[in-house]
Parts: sequence; structure tokens; C-alpha cells
Amino acid sequence: MLQLKLGKKHAATERPAFVMGIVNATPDSFYSESRGGVERAFQLIKEGADILDIGGESTRPGYIPVSVEEEIGRVIPIIEAVRRESSIPISVDTNKLDVFKAAFAAGADIWNDITALSGVARPERNESASSDGTAAAATEPSKESAVFIAKSGVSVILMHTGAAGIKEVSEFLGQRAVFCLANGVASDKIILDPGIGFDKTLEQNLELIREPLSICSGRYPVLMALSRKRCIGDMTGRPTEERLAGTLAADLISVQKGAKIIRVHDVSSAIDTLNVMKFLR
Repeated sequence: MLQLKLGKKHAATERPAFVMGIVNATPDSFYSESRGGVERAFQLIKEGADILDIGGESTRPGYIPVSVEEEIGRVIPIIEAVRRESSIPISVDTNKLDVFKAAFAAGADIWNDITALSGVARPERNESASSDGTAAAATEPSKESAVFIAKSGVSVILMHTGAAGIKEVSEFLGQRAVFCLANGVASDKIILDPGIGFDKTLEQNLELIREPLSICSGRYPVLMALSRKRCIGDMTGRPTEERLAGTLAADLISVQKGAKIIRVHDVSSAIDTLNVMKFLR
């Protein structure tokens, strides 16, 4: 049985990995079927999601940032509605401390931050970033955010952004994990996301999908967010709407190689795939 500590909850599954269902409370996320609110959240729960990941600001290439107030207004009503009916672990996809504070007060368990608590989104586009896209994030750590995570007892997903291979991704995420530990975050509250598709080349994405246990030598659980991304399209030649089969194949391989969470748009299909894997491995 696979077990993880997600915030103050102990999650367990007989499947080879946990399934995180995506709820994009946005009008501009790259896959339109992922957009929605309370109804989508409850649909994913019905399909069997282990975790919900709720986001109020798109992070697709060329996204338009929204204010703290607008992001809170999109996310909090969904969390509150889910909490009236379900204790499912809830992750909130945001890079803003004030948004997560509001989400935690409403019942969120996990902070999913694409900036790895640096506050620097897509750092490779910042003039102070290094060639591997890590310097800006490494020099702008948010101690306040890490201390809040430590005191509140939530879990944190630290993600890498920028063009980088597995060595650079591992070094960066290792540094961010050490930063969290130094500010009181428990090691079992840290999850790593290599940031598939965030300005990485196809070759870099493939290397990361093949070797999740090479990221920080497997010290922390790795989340793979591959669902319908461009690298799936590069491999299959399919548009976003036709990338389900490719996504399922890539997710299966990443889990075989050690990924512990898959973040998906298509929960029921992902669960079917993992159930088959459970019986045949």
C-alpha cells in the first residue's frame, strides 16, 4: 500500500500512485475541459480522485496574471463547497502567500507552488536568471511562506521551471527542499515536481519522465504533471483534445519509474490505467 502524509491527513491507496484531479477555476487554462468550479470538483471526486488541485490563475505560456483578490474569489468558494461534503485532500495551485493563507483557512491541505516558494514565476525569463533557469528562484526565497507552511502543518509541492536537465532540476529542487527544512517544514511534507513542459525541451522532458527517482535521489515523493501537455503532442502528433492515450502511456511509465502522484485532467481514465498496472506488475 502506498501512503503519503498530505497536510495533517494520512492518505493511502492500493494503486501504484495517487491521482490528483485538476480543477482550473480560470477562463484561460490551456485545456478547456479542465475549466470549471464546484461541479467539476465534485465530478472528479465522484470519479475517484485521491486529491483535488484547484487553481485560480492559469500558468500556460503567455498567461495573464490576476490579482490576489480575483484569485481568492475564484478558489475559495470551491474549497468551501467541497469541505461541506468531503474531506478529500485539497491542493491549491498558487504562487501567492495571501491566496494560500485564505485557502488554508477554508480547508486546503497542500500548497502547490510553481515557483518553489521563490515568488519568481518562469524565472528563465527574468534577466537575473541563469542559463538553466534556476538562479532567480534560488536568490529570491520566501522565508515567510516556508514558515507559514511549517506552522500550519500543510504539505508543499515544489516545482522547477525553466529549461534544464535532470541534474539541474535535482540540484535546484534539492536546494529548495533544504530551504524548507531550514525553516521548519517537516521532510514528509515536501513533494517535488520537475515541471514538465515549463520551457523545457522535449529531450529534457523525456529524461525527467524516465528518471523521477533520480530527482534528489528519491528522498521525496515526485509528482508528474504530464496531462495533455505539449511534449505529449510532440510525441504523438496530436492536438490537446486528442492527447489522452499519450498521456496515459507517459503517466504509466513515470509511475513504473517511481512517480508517486500523477496530476491529471482525466481522473477515471487515469485510475483505470493504474488499476490495470496494479494487477499486472
